Amino acid sequence: MPSKVDPQPQGKVTSLEVAALAGVSRSAVSRVFTPGASVSEKTAEKVRRAAETLGYRPNVLARSLLTGRSRMIGLVVAYLDNHFYPGALEKLSNALQAQGYHVLIFMTGQSDRDLDSVAEEILDYQVDGLILASVAMTSGLAARCRAMGVPVVLFNRRQKEAGELAVVSDNYGGGRMVAKHLAAIGCTRIGHIAGWEGASTQRDREAGFLDGLRAAGLSLHAREVGDFRPETAQEAARAMFGGADRPDGVFVANDFMAFMVMDVLRHELGLRIPDDVAVASFDDVPTASWPTYDLTSVRQNADAMVAATAQILIGSIEDQPVAVLEPVQVELVLRGSTRR
Repeated sequence: MPSKVDPQPQGKVTSLEVAALAGVSRSAVSRVFTPGASVSEKTAEKVRRAAETLGYRPNVLARSLLTGRSRMIGLVVAYLDNHFYPGALEKLSNALQAQGYHVLIFMTGQSDRDLDSVAEEILDYQVDGLILASVAMTSGLAARCRAMGVPVVLFNRRQKEAGELAVVSDNYGGGRMVAKHLAAIGCTRIGHIAGWEGASTQRDREAGFLDGLRAAGLSLHAREVGDFRPETAQEAARAMFGGADRPDGVFVANDFMAFMVMDVLRHELGLRIPDDVAVASFDDVPTASWPTYDLTSVRQNADAMVAATAQILIGSIEDQPVAVLEPVQVELVLRGSTRR
């Protein structure tokens, strides 16, 4: 006898079939699979059980055509080398997914042309909102988003333009804390290795740092630009500390560069940290606490930044009032790189 063959499925299971098996209306099935919709737990359980039995999966794309919402968020990031961003972006994705949104991540360079090119592509996906992390919004992108009704939130960047939505740390206050600390431990020749000068984070951190030095009766002894890149930060360290008139303290604009700077100071130039030079930085990524670096750093509150970003973006998408946000508070974490 020929072997028995299981029948092939005749087509995709529909919500009407799920409703019939569960003994509920078709609209009840729709509500169960619509994030945020009101439905009783008893009905939801019956619908999910019927859907599992029939192998039903809701058609998200079809639903987006009906509702005008894709429930997708575009996330644009310039680089992930900085250890602050991978952890923060993972938390941000989880926070948005918990609210029923899905995240599309796109990588771009720091130039306006790179961003506009990627943004054109990501907007073609009909995203409900856009988050720009470590990049600034161009005027062309702003106009395109406004025309499409797509809200944009800047994460860890700001431009101080009317109506912009931006979540940042108190970069100015953090820079000022570092200056006060370096002066308090007796540093008098203090240098600064700056990040990418097109970034608001860099400008605000340096502004606070310089004001903090002035408040302590000091002036900046030396300055180099590390551009938030490891190789450039190493060159900056060699230029700043290779001569006789080197600083006895330095503020590096972020931890990622500071690690490179510390390696050059110790392993190439033979300087002792903190005896010959005290090093402080910004971000307080997990590596900063490793014994290898033991780096004094300004801690950004990634959890608070993520919560605020998700709140104002979803609020904007769903036409809810959005409060003006103040910079998220930071704290200076003292470690061995400045402990004298």
